[in-house]
Parts: sequence; structure tokens; C-alpha cells
Amino acid sequence: MLTALTVLAVAAVAAPAQAQQLNLMTGPQGGAWYPLGGAMQAMASDAGLASIQVLPGGGIANVQGVQNGDADLGFGNSISTVDAIEGREPFEAEADNVCNVATLYPQYFQMVATQASGIATVEDFAGKRLNTQPVGNTAEQVVRAVLQTAGLSYDDMSAVDFVSYSDGVSLVQDNNSDILALGTTIPSSAVMDLANSADLTVIPLDEAFVERMRAEINPGYTSLTIPAGTYPGQDEDVNAVGYATHIVARCDLEAEIVEGLLTQMWENRQDLAAIASVMAGLSLEEMAQDIGVPMHEGATAFYEANGVAQ
Repeated sequence: MLTALTVLAVAAVAAPAQAQQLNLMTGPQGGAWYPLGGAMQAMASDAGLASIQVLPGGGIANVQGVQNGDADLGFGNSISTVDAIEGREPFEAEADNVCNVATLYPQYFQMVATQASGIATVEDFAGKRLNTQPVGNTAEQVVRAVLQTAGLSYDDMSAVDFVSYSDGVSLVQDNNSDILALGTTIPSSAVMDLANSADLTVIPLDEAFVERMRAEINPGYTSLTIPAGTYPGQDEDVNAVGYATHIVARCDLEAEIVEGLLTQMWENRQDLAAIASVMAGLSLEEMAQDIGVPMHEGATAFYEANGVAQ
């Protein structure tokens, strides 16, 4: 006859371990981060890794949430995450518990001007009218960095407007602005709208310029190519500065959880690409790239196990 103690012992062995509860901060509903988070939630659940609660958020808030322990994982933008690591504004102190997990896709910082304006380089911006997104948006941060690298500032412009994409397009169309600057994927629907009413020049930033931005301002910046034909009348490749959307985690989150989640993301990457088409063709080398944020030990283990040196 089984004693009560034996029954309890058998039950304890047979019962499955309760999945760890994790919080994943994403973005507002309507963007790509929120549904990508939902896909990651399903992957973790199906693999028995963890039970993930998907929360709305934003790049800066997510990094702060991970640092504070309010979140275990989050989506971020490489340049603002680097700002957190370095303790630069808008962060009040250096983030010491935020580690990189995977880079997912690039965001392209794009500057376009009407050909009629005669603007061909950043140095031509002096005395011109520029528009970008409101202060606090990533693109506005990049505008200031580009101008600083070129030895310019907002004071050198004849006008600067901080507006939405659509309002920025309207300003240029109505001849109330010369330059539209924005950060997004390519092709940008806003730039395409503008190209329907004006001949455009996509302003280049050569490799040396981007390297100066990395060295002098933020190592999270990267050099990207806007391929020829992306926009009407763009007959040649244009070099641009960009940054990466990536996943961060608490540095003290169990390595096995991070390695297991990456395994699921890689094996089911087609599900992620169905949500964000820019991820189609994503490689392990791209996921593991150095963006100026310390790599989580679980991520390092995953990439090394799959032949990607760290």
C-alpha cells in the first residue's frame, strides 16, 4: 500500500514544472513590435520555455523597463539602447543590466530634397528649410547627430519643423520646406507620396561620414545602402546611416531561457518574416552583429553553437 508521503512524492515527480513567467515589452498596437512579441510568446509557450506576457511600450521605455526589472525582455533601437548603456539623455544613469539578444532588421534614416532646391549634400542644408519628426522621436535625434557631424545645427537652418510624416510631405509639396528627414524601412510610403509630386534627390552620407558618427556620437549607428530604384528617379545606390531594431534582455535572465528563445525564433523565422517582411532572409550573422550593446551569455552560447563566432 502506498503511503500518503509516497503518493505526494510520485505526484511531485509526475507534475510538469510550472513555466517561468516573463514580461516582454514591445510597441504600441498597430506597429510591428507588438505582433512580433505575440509570435515570440507563442513560440516560447509551444516549446515549454516560459509563459510570456506581451506588454505595449516603446524603444526608450522598454530599455528602462528591462533595466529596472519591470520587464525581462524588450524590443529596442540600437542607438537609444547604447545611450542607455552610456547613461546619456534621456536616461539618467548607466544601464548595467541590459544585454543584447538579437538584431532583427535595419531602420533607414532617409533625407530627401526636391531637385529644384539644388540640395545634394548635407553641407548644402545651411540656410535651407528642414522638417523631421517631433523631439523625442529617434529620427529627430539622428537629424541632430547628422548636422553635428557636418558642423551644423538647427541654428544654421532658415526653418525647422517637427511634424508627422504626412505633414512633412505636405510642407515640401507646398514649398514651405526643402528637406524631409525620417527614419523607417524602405521604401518609405511618405517618400513615395512625395515622389509622386516632385523630382527628388536622396541625400547620401558616405562611409567616412557614418564612421565619424559612430566614433564621435554613438557606436550604434551603421552604414546602410538604399538600393538604386527604391524611389522614382533614383538611378544609383545611396549610402545612408541607420540603426537596428533588436531584442534586449536582463543580463541576469537565465542563459537557458535566452538560448531556447533564440532557437525557437530561428527555427520559426518564417513566422516572424510574415509579420515584418523586412526580416525575410535574416541571417544568423546579422542577428549576432555587434551594435555596441553587450551580448547576453545565452545569446553568445546560441550563436557559437550555430557556428557564428563572438
